[in-house]
Amino acid sequence: MIRSILLPFVLGTFTAYFLDPAADKLEKAGLSRGLSTITITALFFLSIIVMSILVIPVLAGQLSGLITALPAYITESEHKIVPLLDKWMGDVPLIDNDSIKSAVSNFSGFIVKIAGEFITSLFQSGMAFVNLLSLILITPVVAFYLLDEWDRIIARIDSWLPRQHANTIRTQISIIDQTLAGFLRGQLNVCVILAAYYTLLLTIGGLHFSGVIGIATGLLVIVPYAGWMLGATVGMAVAFFQFDNLSSISFIAGIFAFGMIIEGNYLTPTLVGKRIGLHPVWIIFGMLSGGALFGLVGVLLAVPASAVIGVLIRFALERYLQSEYYRGTPAPK
Repeated sequence: MIRSILLPFVLGTFTAYFLDPAADKLEKAGLSRGLSTITITALFFLSIIVMSILVIPVLAGQLSGLITALPAYITESEHKIVPLLDKWMGDVPLIDNDSIKSAVSNFSGFIVKIAGEFITSLFQSGMAFVNLLSLILITPVVAFYLLDEWDRIIARIDSWLPRQHANTIRTQISIIDQTLAGFLRGQLNVCVILAAYYTLLLTIGGLHFSGVIGIATGLLVIVPYAGWMLGATVGMAVAFFQFDNLSSISFIAGIFAFGMIIEGNYLTPTLVGKRIGLHPVWIIFGMLSGGALFGLVGVLLAVPASAVIGVLIRFALERYLQSEYYRGTPAPK
């Protein structure tokens, strides 16, 4: 019932969790917790604002250009794909050009209609402006106060633990923290590096819309396998219609292939590690389930929830394998 207002609080909590190690380091360097929090929070959100001002207009222009070029690509497919099919499969009748144009026109009209209805529904909702305003204003506030109080919150919760089981609970929470930190912070570094890699090399390769394709491919790597496949498919489709020579298309294909190799064999093992205990299929299932249940908020919460569930299941299974229910004899003391 309240999921429509949860996004700024979830993002603020994630931001505080992500920035807490940096604030701790500034504290060890001699700054107070309050000054450390102000410095880290200000630098973080200022960098986001600067990047948004510099990058978002460019990406918006490229995304608009990609959407505009889509009908032309579909029409041009007749001239590129049909001859190849004719060469490989024998005589294939040419598709009527007027039929293609009509189909593209109808499809474009349908997309425009759906987009118009979606935008209209957004503005008809009185919460649309409130949600945007809350995302901009409330997220930094939540992040600041949580980051400032983080250590005290942890200490207060720790004081509530049942004394008999406190050490066991702390151990499992520590494992959950290591899992989340290893995945979220490590995966963010992987996404940033790959986004820069794809954007730079695709631009050097002369691919149209290289910025939006490169950044999207890098960020989508957080979804194992599916993200890279989606980015590579879009990139290769644009390259296929843009270039007339095989060498340029092969160069673009090589960029995506090499990106997959360095991500799977070097970046992820080094920055994320293999000890986080989150199987790629479990991550995909968690994200799809979270999205189906709670939308964008569910996607954001999917990985932490999956990590917590995974750690608790492994702990329960470990206890079960040590119990007399499994062994048939009293568990060793």
